[in-house]
Amino acid sequence: MIKGLKICGVSDPETLNYILNHNHKPIMIGFITNYEKSKRFVEFEKLKDLINIDKKQVKFVSVLVNPDDEILEKIKDLNFDYYQLYDVNPHRTKEIKSKFKKKIITALTISSKDDVDKYKDYSEISDIILFDSKGYAKSESFDHSLLDDVPSDLSKMIAGNIQINDIPNFKNKEFIVDLSGALEDQYGKKDINKIDKLLNLLKKI
Repeated sequence: MIKGLKICGVSDPETLNYILNHNHKPIMIGFITNYEKSKRFVEFEKLKDLINIDKKQVKFVSVLVNPDDEILEKIKDLNFDYYQLYDVNPHRTKEIKSKFKKKIITALTISSKDDVDKYKDYSEISDIILFDSKGYAKSESFDHSLLDDVPSDLSKMIAGNIQINDIPNFKNKEFIVDLSGALEDQYGKKDINKIDKLLNLLKKI
């Protein structure tokens, strides 16, 4: 059974409030914190105001690509429950978790079985392992069958150009499912109607 849903790349208060007040909320919302190449990137001052709200039991995730101490110090008091880390080695991951007292989602970008197997280096450190595509800011997919041998007891998340209509395919999988680009209009803005469709669909299955 799907473990829950994460909506990533929220960048405006209207969308955030809509999600938080929906009858079928996701378990997590992600915010692009330091990757300026992403159209979903939120500048610090805006981010600080955006997430300074009642989260209504939804977990807030700071999405970070190879973060340095400067950005980590800057955001350490913000309303985040998890840091989602891309391009961070196990030693540095452990260091960040210990110093900043946040739960960690380690994001692995996948194109081969060797990429998948890297989860073993993080399984004792990270709270959740995210298997994503190599696309970073772009919504790209990867062969999800590469994950078939990942242990069922590993806390894991899956991303990579997953579409709303793909959700039923995951109903017997032990994943948190992470969507971003599939919930946007042609201009890259989050689409309330698509978010509503997704949240209602997840409730049904």
